[in-house]
Amino acid sequence: MNWYDTVFEVIDMRSFSNLWYWIALAVLWSSVSHWVLGVPFDMILRARREKEGEAMDDLQDLVRINVNRILYIAEVSGSWAFLFGSAAVTALGLMAVVYDVEIAQAVLLLLGPLGILGLLSYRTSRIIRSSGVEGAELIRRLMRHRFATQMIGVLAIFVTAMFGMYQNLYVGTVGF
Repeated sequence: MNWYDTVFEVIDMRSFSNLWYWIALAVLWSSVSHWVLGVPFDMILRARREKEGEAMDDLQDLVRINVNRILYIAEVSGSWAFLFGSAAVTALGLMAVVYDVEIAQAVLLLLGPLGILGLLSYRTSRIIRSSGVEGAELIRRLMRHRFATQMIGVLAIFVTAMFGMYQNLYVGTVGF
């Protein structure tokens, strides 16, 4: 027996039964819900608490910078990003559903909801820029975006957990 066989015998390399996959899923959604349009959540809370002053000015500046960045990327390369993203998700979907490739299923369950979140971030950025919201209204808009992000994350984690349990139970019974 060589080292390659030993490693794959000791560490289960299937996606849904691998602890590292679930850690990556938790870290992914924790990070995504902490950064609201590129702004750390603690900065939003500090600006909400102080209502005026340096914290609010910093928040408004950072939101303006990130909103402009998101919209610039969408205007310059949004069509290409959407095209390649759609092609990648389609390829993953085919491998996951038609060919039943477990790693494709796992990656699709990680990246699929992020595409929805990207569209939501684009929409929120357009609303913030077009309406020119500031102060308490800006904080309210960012909090609504964070809540929607968290709901997408909860749904994504739930669907992934249900599918992962099904996959582990199904794969576990096939071998016997």
